[in-house]
Amino acid sequence: MRALVSTTVLLLVTACGAGSHLSAAGSPTVRPTASAAASPTAVPTPPPTAPPTPTTSPAPSPRMSIRPTKVPSENVTRAPATTQAAPARHYTFPIRGCTVSYGHSHHDYPATDMFAAKGCAIVAVISGRIDEVSTRDVWSSSTNRGADRGGLSYSLVGDDGVRYYGSHLSALYVRAGQRVTSGQLIGRVGNTGDARGGATHQHFGISWPTRHGVWWVRRGELYPWPYLDSWKAGGQKSPAAAVASLHRQKGDVPPCRVDC
Repeated sequence: MRALVSTTVLLLVTACGAGSHLSAAGSPTVRPTASAAASPTAVPTPPPTAPPTPTTSPAPSPRMSIRPTKVPSENVTRAPATTQAAPARHYTFPIRGCTVSYGHSHHDYPATDMFAAKGCAIVAVISGRIDEVSTRDVWSSSTNRGADRGGLSYSLVGDDGVRYYGSHLSALYVRAGQRVTSGQLIGRVGNTGDARGGATHQHFGISWPTRHGVWWVRRGELYPWPYLDSWKAGGQKSPAAAVASLHRQKGDVPPCRVDC
């Protein structure tokens, strides 16, 4: 019986050979062999691939700005950078090209006598419409009518709503209803009317517009000298607010009280 067991063990050892060994418990343990790597269940390692050949990508197109700038075409005429639009209401000193003197007072009612050489240019103080003109000197010392004292005269209702009056002219170049622009020639300095024989000057008055013939308002209701001072220095001081205030206080046609 012992011989049979020994023979059986020997046969088992021979059959297993170098590919098997007994565990510590005596059980056979199978060692992996090279053929196990080729087993169908093994995951094959992919062969290395060559890196892609680098290519040159086109440069990205420039992106448009959110606010594109319009480039003017060559045939567009551009104004010089120093050119500025004139103000809608531009005031001009009313005598041009001559030495002028005037005071800050006037006899009996608010106005200004602007003294200058005979023939000096009288121009529109502002753009507007010629309201009234007197083209004949009919003043007489014997009658001394108030309506005749101005001699050759004009009134201009400006775009600012103010009426400007000039008298004692030696020449007059505008007509009633005519549209004029600021600085446009109106007439020439003289001494017609009750200035006859005296110093040449332009009597200058500021008031609100009235119906024709209301000469005592037309000759002046507001002292002009603060505005003349401004315009002479290149300023743009406007009498519009002051005239409107006086108009509300006195009404359209207040009674004549002086030199009537």
